[in-house]
Amino acid sequence: MINKRLLIKNLLAHNDENSFYDKKRKVDISYKEGKAKFLKHICALSNSNPKNNSYIVIGVEDEDNKIIGVQFFDDSKIQNLINAYLTNPPIVQYENIPFPHLPDDKVVGLVTIRPNDQITSLRKNIWKYYGGSVFFRDGSMSMPKVFDIEIQDVNSAIVTAIESHAQNNIEYTLDGVFDFMNKRKDYHPQYKVFKEYFVLCWSGQKKQVKSETFYSRVDIELINEQVRLFFSTLDEVSISYNNDNFKIVEYVSLGLQNDHKYYKLEETVIRFEDNASYTIETKLLFEPPQYDKKVLHHIYNANNAILEKLKKGLMLNKNEEQDLKNLPATYLICYLNLFHDAIHKLTEAKPYLKKHSKAVYDSYQEVIRILRKVKYS
Repeated sequence: MINKRLLIKNLLAHNDENSFYDKKRKVDISYKEGKAKFLKHICALSNSNPKNNSYIVIGVEDEDNKIIGVQFFDDSKIQNLINAYLTNPPIVQYENIPFPHLPDDKVVGLVTIRPNDQITSLRKNIWKYYGGSVFFRDGSMSMPKVFDIEIQDVNSAIVTAIESHAQNNIEYTLDGVFDFMNKRKDYHPQYKVFKEYFVLCWSGQKKQVKSETFYSRVDIELINEQVRLFFSTLDEVSISYNNDNFKIVEYVSLGLQNDHKYYKLEETVIRFEDNASYTIETKLLFEPPQYDKKVLHHIYNANNAILEKLKKGLMLNKNEEQDLKNLPATYLICYLNLFHDAIHKLTEAKPYLKKHSKAVYDSYQEVIRILRKVKYS
């Protein structure tokens, strides 16, 4: 089993970006341009490596390979995006890899691209790239090319060597467990061994509601691979497990003004097999709350007025400051109730919310995370 933290270190140490490996400071697929560039790189790496895995490491400075990290990204539906825009799509997996020196909310993103031994191309137009375009790696660049020759397999031996040097062992596993237990000692850390092979660690703040137990500030890591499977500072989460499965159900708090309720968002089941493999299955459970349209019109217009004041740099009064805390969530509720422009207003608000306060921007990021899950499901 590959230790993904070691794999990233080996990729960074091997050499600069090339035809099987790319690195990025950050990737943002919430915008059309960012989405298009990400798809271009996936297409190029898949085409340039027909027989072996390719990788994108996210959260690294380009000049000196300094690991700075990115926000935890839990989009289990990223394959849906790949399938929607690429012909002969590769299998793409995005994983969050914790590093000891990074703060709790930062990880390194690792994108693994498994080719299908066919030419991958854009299925349709996106941004400035045309449907039918085929991309290849030219050194460290992803370039459009006319495909008229057989692809040469020149990287398999190199990639195999890098992956073999990243194999896990019992020392790395034990160190990982101890590191997790010490780092999360304030949040009731626990661990369980599945199938005598996999070690899963998790922690969170407990909250008892009647007969049910919920957790917040949840952190879940598969120690064998040094992969963070789940991280949240805002959600309420229920956890259950047996000898074969570990199940997480996420809840999100949504509502208008002071009337908030918890709604199931997504169920994730990690299934451990006897053959030293595992699968992760996710199922969207979210049923958006519905509200009276007149009430939503009033709130939507109030949000727009607050946004205009932020854009002009005007001071907000006490009530507007309170409403600003709920602005991302109420824009989301409006969008889910068919106020289609609300999503554009939310995107427009991003830089002003980020500038205003960390708490408001955290709320924005949580809303975007929910929206991403709903959209690609």
